[in-house]
Amino acid sequence: MVSSLTDSINAAVKRLQAQQESSQPENVQEFRKDVNKSSVNTRGFATDAGVLAKNMTRLNIISNLGADDPADFYKFRLANTGEITLGQIGDPGVNIQLMNKNGLVVADSSTEAGDKYDRFKSLMQGELSLDRGDYTIRVAREKGEAKSEAKNYALQLSMGTYTKDFDTVAKQPAKGESPLQLSAGQQEMLSGLNAALENMKTIPTGQTGTQKLMGTFNLFV
Repeated sequence: MVSSLTDSINAAVKRLQAQQESSQPENVQEFRKDVNKSSVNTRGFATDAGVLAKNMTRLNIISNLGADDPADFYKFRLANTGEITLGQIGDPGVNIQLMNKNGLVVADSSTEAGDKYDRFKSLMQGELSLDRGDYTIRVAREKGEAKSEAKNYALQLSMGTYTKDFDTVAKQPAKGESPLQLSAGQQEMLSGLNAALENMKTIPTGQTGTQKLMGTFNLFV
C-alpha cells in the first residue's frame, strides 16, 4: 500500500536526529482526541490541533489524505512569538503548507516554491520565527501524484521543551457527511489506524520528537 516508505522514514529520522533537541521532562501529561475531519475541504473548516505554547505544549497530528480527497486542513494557535519546529513522516508525495491567519502561505514543502521552500526547510530545522497568532497547515498531494491514492502522514509541532503532549487523530468524515464513498480498502486502513494508535499508549512519556514520530511508523506499514 505504501511505496518507497523506508526512504521517506529514514530521511525524516535523520532530519529529526540532526536537530539539537533539549532534554525533555520526565513527567509529561498526554492527551488524545479522535475527531472526524470536515467534509468541506477549506481552511475555514480546518480541524483544531490545539495551542502551541513555548516550553509547555507539543502538538501531534496523525491522519491520512483519503483517496480523491484534495486536501486536509489543521489550525493551531501560537501562544508565543519565536522559533517553532515541524516534524513530518509518512508516505512520499505529500505537500505541506503553513499559512497565516489571512490564508497567505508562509512556508511550502514544494521544491518549486522558492523562498517559501527555504522557509519550510528552516521550519523543519527549528529556525523559522513566527509571530504569535492563528495558523493553518494544509496537507495535499504533490504535483503528479495520483489523486486516487491515499496518503498517510504524521506531523509534530514543538517550541522548546513541553509538559503537555497533545495527539489529534483525524479520521475521514463521518458517513453521510461526505459525497465520497469510502472503499473497503480505505475502511480497512482506518481500522488499522485505530488499532495502531492504541499502541501509542505504551510509549514512555517525555520522549524526544524522533521517538514520538517513530511510535507512529506502524500506521504506515
